[in-house]
Amino acid sequence: MDYKALTEQLVNKCLKKGADAAEVYCESSRNLSVRIRNGEMETVQQAESHGVGIRVMVKGRLAFSSCNDLSDAALEETLSSAVQFAANMTPDENNVLPEDKGITEVEGLYDPQTSQIPLETKINLTKETEELAMKDSRITKSGGARYSEGEGQVFIANSNGFSKDYKASSCSFGVSVVAEKGDQKSPGGESCSRRYYSDLKKPEKIADKAIQEAVQMLDPRMVKTQRAAVIFDSDVARSILGGILSAINGERVLQGASFLREKLDSIISSELITIFDDGTVPKGLGSKWFDGEGVPTQKRIIVDKGVLKSFMYNTIAAKRAGVKSTGNASRGGFRSLPGIGAHNFYMAKGDSTPDEIIQATKTGLFLKGVTGYGINPVNGNFSGGASGFWVENGKIAFPVKGLTIAGKADEMLKTIDMVGTDLDLNRSFTAPTFRIPSMQIGGI
Repeated sequence: MDYKALTEQLVNKCLKKGADAAEVYCESSRNLSVRIRNGEMETVQQAESHGVGIRVMVKGRLAFSSCNDLSDAALEETLSSAVQFAANMTPDENNVLPEDKGITEVEGLYDPQTSQIPLETKINLTKETEELAMKDSRITKSGGARYSEGEGQVFIANSNGFSKDYKASSCSFGVSVVAEKGDQKSPGGESCSRRYYSDLKKPEKIADKAIQEAVQMLDPRMVKTQRAAVIFDSDVARSILGGILSAINGERVLQGASFLREKLDSIISSELITIFDDGTVPKGLGSKWFDGEGVPTQKRIIVDKGVLKSFMYNTIAAKRAGVKSTGNASRGGFRSLPGIGAHNFYMAKGDSTPDEIIQATKTGLFLKGVTGYGINPVNGNFSGGASGFWVENGKIAFPVKGLTIAGKADEMLKTIDMVGTDLDLNRSFTAPTFRIPSMQIGGI
């Protein structure tokens, strides 16, 4: 089927039905998932799907309808329903569609070879990863190994005269295990996701990391409640980024539900902190040619050496705020309206290795696991359960579990005094290791 022509035709049909403006978002995709447990196949699933989401505006009234049946009758009913629904909605002068006809051609988003690799090869990769992870005598149980891949094409057209599309693919695999010692049970796991199958890590690396994650937390101790340094490992540094990301959502800012709402062009963190949102990273898992409503992606600086420089907007939120869309319309698929989200959201790397950060810490927590919500995007409070390693005199002393950590975003961000070199841009939401010199740590 010619999906590009279909989206253009449906836009025109919406206008003929009485819409003042119309947008058609179409997806065509294929997905594969494999799951192995204890060497046995648990599931192999492969599916293909397609569908359209139709957004219309009638005298400022917005409505949306979607379907996965692309027959003429189903599409006619879907677009007619959207136009009819609009009559019952409240008008809003900010209900507009984007006009930018451009695209950002990002390299390396689609790997045509992934689908050509035999299924047996992918199953063997999954089995081998589990086998390698179970060879260590300290590992007693498997949580399963898995492989998944997906590829698809997005098409979008609207009544402002643009019609765009791009292809993308991704694949991933990983394993989960449990280490036991006496009554102790310690889980661990690791995974790898890439755009290209050939870029996936070797199964040995994934298995070794999963083993290490499980074994290293055996025989944990507790420490007394105190204030001490907290080193955020790169795997958990994202708990800080998540609160910042939510707080710079343009809708939240407009609603007054963000602790950063009045901080634009103000210092919000240490000058060591620079944060980007970049939809143009080659082979980036969050990269796209355009956002969920067709606005070209770009590389944008969110925090520049501690100064907040930008919020994130889709077209409607931007109109309400009196600014331009930042190309951050996000979509969960053809069944959803555009929200606001990041592409490749990351903190820039610093000058210190993780080992150097540990060596520079007299007493503190090397945080490897955190539970809870992290930074609350409304009030900036931070709290959560914590696990990791206790650091004494610049060396890892012993594992710790059952701790809590707490603080306020303003103090935490502004006092970050060391940032690591270990940034992994193969993740779409990532940060290097960094240190906060003093936080409240709850123990015994």
